[in-house]
Amino acid sequence: MVSPRAAAELAAQTAEPLPRPPLMNGLVSTAVIVAALYFGRDLLMPLALAILVGFVLDPMVSWLKRRGVPRAAAVALVVFSALALLVASGVFVFAQLRQIGNDLPVYETNITRKLRSFGAALRQPGVLDQYSRVVTRVEREFEQVQRTAEGPKPRAEQPARVEIVGQAVKPWQRLLAWGESFATPLALVGIVFVFVVLILLDKGELRDKVLRLLGTNLHRTTDALDDAATRVSKYLTMQLLVNATYGLPMALGLLFIGVPGALVWGLLAALLRFVPYVGPMIAAIFPVMLAFAIDPGWNMVLWTVALIATLELISNNVIEPWLYGSSTGMSTLSLILAAMFWTALWGPIGLVLSTPMTVVLLVLGHYLPQLQFLEVLLGSERALDEPTRLHQRLLAGDVEEAVDLALQHAEETSPQHFYDQVGLGALRLASTAHDTVATAEHRHRVVSGMERVLDEMRDTYPPPGDLPLRVACIGGRWAMDALSADMAAHALTLNGIGSRVLQLGVMSSDYFARLDLRGVEVICLCYFSPDPTTLAKYFVRRLKRRWPDLQVVLAAWNHEPMAQVAHTTEKIGADAFVTTLDELVAQAQSRLVNAAGLPHVPPPVPENEAQRLQALQASGLLNPALRGRLDALAKRAADVFDCHGAHIALLDEAWQLTHGDAGAAGRPDEGAPERDAPREQSISGHVVALGEPLVVADVQRDARFAANPLLAERGVRFFAGAPLRTADGFVLGAFCVVDDRPRTLSPRDVILLGHMAGEVMQAARQQAAKAPADPAPAGAPPQAG
Repeated sequence: MVSPRAAAELAAQTAEPLPRPPLMNGLVSTAVIVAALYFGRDLLMPLALAILVGFVLDPMVSWLKRRGVPRAAAVALVVFSALALLVASGVFVFAQLRQIGNDLPVYETNITRKLRSFGAALRQPGVLDQYSRVVTRVEREFEQVQRTAEGPKPRAEQPARVEIVGQAVKPWQRLLAWGESFATPLALVGIVFVFVVLILLDKGELRDKVLRLLGTNLHRTTDALDDAATRVSKYLTMQLLVNATYGLPMALGLLFIGVPGALVWGLLAALLRFVPYVGPMIAAIFPVMLAFAIDPGWNMVLWTVALIATLELISNNVIEPWLYGSSTGMSTLSLILAAMFWTALWGPIGLVLSTPMTVVLLVLGHYLPQLQFLEVLLGSERALDEPTRLHQRLLAGDVEEAVDLALQHAEETSPQHFYDQVGLGALRLASTAHDTVATAEHRHRVVSGMERVLDEMRDTYPPPGDLPLRVACIGGRWAMDALSADMAAHALTLNGIGSRVLQLGVMSSDYFARLDLRGVEVICLCYFSPDPTTLAKYFVRRLKRRWPDLQVVLAAWNHEPMAQVAHTTEKIGADAFVTTLDELVAQAQSRLVNAAGLPHVPPPVPENEAQRLQALQASGLLNPALRGRLDALAKRAADVFDCHGAHIALLDEAWQLTHGDAGAAGRPDEGAPERDAPREQSISGHVVALGEPLVVADVQRDARFAANPLLAERGVRFFAGAPLRTADGFVLGAFCVVDDRPRTLSPRDVILLGHMAGEVMQAARQQAAKAPADPAPAGAPPQAG
């Protein structure tokens, strides 16, 4: 029989251990990492320095390698060139400093006279001297009172006089101490040199090891390493430019003032600025002290101080913000904290490495989910997005700050952008929390605060008063819907569409009989419900029965952009479905324009149209021999962007000409460009008019293209085009990708599309160098794309 104590011990051994809280795990992990960084600094510091130097030297190695130099030879050439430059700079600085040192005894009289004048000024009686005498007298009185109270001390307790006699230091001991002081820096330089050579020689293998260690998601880790390398390289390049724009004027200014060794001080100022915060102060000490020594008066000192102060102001407030921009993506506070942290761990070398290493941590936090907290702590982006900030201010009852946020965002962008991106987002958060964590007080604060925000927006951006009423906005169910209807009506009115808000009452026959819709052509029903089908179906049915010509647009604000509701027309009876204010404005403009007989917005004609057409004829893009190559480029673009099709569109006087077409399989490799569509229906014409990339996530929700019959006929829902630009700046057409479903492109994808458009122009230039262009025949019939 088992005793109770033994049973308890057995149960304790077999029981599962309690899980450690995530916060405790994070704190323990952080402590272990910090301890490893501190105690392993002798190994990690040289490695970090070598990686930083590798970032600087690798572009030159890669440049030599692209020109046929073997990597080992390129590494040797670059490393020894860098060493030679450093040695030459050191010799130059040493020679200049030695010459200045030899001349310093000449200025001993100036230094002595100025120091004596300082001493005499300090010894003169003044206010501070009087205060000092009073304080000294009071201290003596306290000491006298204390000695009287304690009485005389025995002789044994009185302090004895001790004299320290120095021991003679032998020459070999001095030599050993001198060697020890230089051994650590020399060892560090040697280790860094070896690491740099190994990193440059085996860059690919080291990158593969880092990819393996960071995780199994190859795409994410590759992007993280590329982004980190780009940011660090850009930071170092910008730092070099900033230092050069500081050191060169410093040297010229000191040379003009007459300070000896001006080139040395300019060079040291540029180099020491690589050390954040402390370096510029150290660089400023030497020329000021030298000016103090050599000038009998004070003019040279004052001019030197004025020069340094001016350069600091210009560099810190003009040059650095202009060149740095968002190269690091770090906030100012995180830069200062990073400098303090790395300096505490690794000393002065940690201060030099603080920014590059923190940039790497920031990038890892951006790409790796397990390190996302680093992006929040170190990044310059706000911790809360704009909708969350506005919602939090409303929850806290801070209506004044909520109004300030709204007006500031509207001023920087537009009122419609604020409503679409911030206002509706805040209401979306409030509707999500309505039945979960929000209390009655929270709901009241959000509704009343948002009403105040809307009143201020209407006062600041008053709508035109002479617009005829054409659109009515109705909040479908509750207060949040009514607030969104207010936003929609204001945004529509600011776009030149007369709109007003109708209050939704009890859906009875009397309500619909009293509903005044005179002049209204479009009704917008606003809902925050995740599924507005049931709520809107009855209301739309009654509206359509009483006003059959009325067009109804259903705005479902809780749906994701480009989301679709299945069988909207059959289930609800609405004519259109939107999820953003931009889409609502596009649908309203499109439907009202249709009533006037204009189905879509034609592309504008550029002011330099005549010169542009001449450049098109001379570009080589019309040459029939280019068809096969351009078809291949279009096919590659369709595959890369995973789109339904891609083509090269060129615009002449009246037509859009298609040359390369990913969907035109089986046609010959040569042939003139085909007339694809009338110019007034060409979406590529807008790229030519804008002169910049154009991305349309959903053509049916864009006012310019929603009613374009050609796009509807071909089933085009997504379009992205990059301009085909000549060296003279003329836009001849667009490199386009299209799809039959709504989607979008990231900024990096848009840049890639622009690079592919550059390949098209390069192919045209190469072809134009071989043979003259062969323009398309004017009487060719249009071809369906």
